[in-house]
Amino acid sequence: MSELILQTIVNSIYAASYMSLIAVGLVLIFGVMGVINFAHGELYMAGAYTVVALYSGLNLPFFVAVVVGMVFVGLLGLVMEYAFFRALRDNPLGGLIASIGFLLILQTVAVLGFGVRMAHIRPSTQEKIELFDGVLLTHQRLYVIVAAILLLTALYIFLRKTKFGWAMRACAQDTEAAALQGISLNQITRIAMFIGAGLAGVVGALTAPLVSPTPYMGHSIIVTAFIIIVVGGIGQLEGAVVAAILYAFVHTFVTTFFDGVVADMVGLVLMLLVLVVKPTGLFGANDRV
Repeated sequence: MSELILQTIVNSIYAASYMSLIAVGLVLIFGVMGVINFAHGELYMAGAYTVVALYSGLNLPFFVAVVVGMVFVGLLGLVMEYAFFRALRDNPLGGLIASIGFLLILQTVAVLGFGVRMAHIRPSTQEKIELFDGVLLTHQRLYVIVAAILLLTALYIFLRKTKFGWAMRACAQDTEAAALQGISLNQITRIAMFIGAGLAGVVGALTAPLVSPTPYMGHSIIVTAFIIIVVGGIGQLEGAVVAAILYAFVHTFVTTFFDGVVADMVGLVLMLLVLVVKPTGLFGANDRV
């Protein structure tokens, strides 16, 4: 039993890593632009399909395919910002509807280009690390954990220590005051969208060998991301990370000892309990980003 618990903890850390990156990207976009990007799950899917095309199809090195996937999905985010979100900056409902439309476009492109379901692509490595007696961690999952630590640390430093990071936080807190200080809202929203989309893309790229990519793989991840940001506090990056860790551990343990359906129900109950006790989430929802 102790071996099973330790293995479940390791699996939970992996789940918390990719959930954190997805949720933080979604929070960053909402915090700066005030737009609920319902296509965030499809950006995750686009990252996975980029690796499928480059790594499995063209035999490029795995990490080259991952970097290209992250940049490509970041550029998709710029297209979304320019074509849809910029004109709808003061219209949250319009932005939501536009993101749903873009979601359907990405799904259609994936179906036309690759079909409804793809064969499972090979992992970049089959090697495993034995952390404890019988407790294993594959290199593929380790890549996700390390990437989450590095990217979240880099994002924290960027937001707290750089001029563009300060400008982004200013726009998130008061766009009018930020504009009066000479901050370009268009420039800051482009940066936020590129980073937020890129985080979703890198998660899809790194986890592509661990899942079976489909055009609809973004559905479950976007629901999970919304649960996390509601629990953590809408617009709170730190809250998203803490909530992702909490949700990942609860969901993984319940899945291990019961099943996935029960785990999904427990996740929803957890969100409802937090909203009943503290409607603004664990970290509140006022000081965004």
